[in-house]
Amino acid sequence: VQLQASGGGLVQAGGSLRLSCAASGRTSFSSYRLGWFRQGPGKEREFVAAISRIGDSTYYADSVKGRFTISRDNAKNTVNLQMNSLKPEDTAVYYCAADRTSYASTYARTQYEYEYWGHGTQVTVSS
Repeated sequence: VQLQASGGGLVQAGGSLRLSCAASGRTSFSSYRLGWFRQGPGKEREFVAAISRIGDSTYYADSVKGRFTISRDNAKNTVNLQMNSLKPEDTAVYYCAADRTSYASTYARTQYEYEYWGHGTQVTVSS
């Protein structure tokens, strides 16, 4: 599966952005659990949010809980990340990732569990 993230940009603190990640290729999108990660300047890549194959289970990093929402549309082969109340510390390149699994309601929280990665989209939050 190929993943392409989009929707990044420059926003003021307190603003919102919606990231999308489209999957393509000879795949059954609903066979993959999905996640978002980010890598800020001078930092290691970190987990942001994850969602199960059928979308019934989600998990968030403490730093974004209550502000970000992950969702998926299996009919459109997309996973989204709605980001509200953005902070300067949210500035990073955001990556979507996918892991094929037979488990319908589990999510993955570490980058090592994901097999496929998109190229990333830059999010910059100004103060």
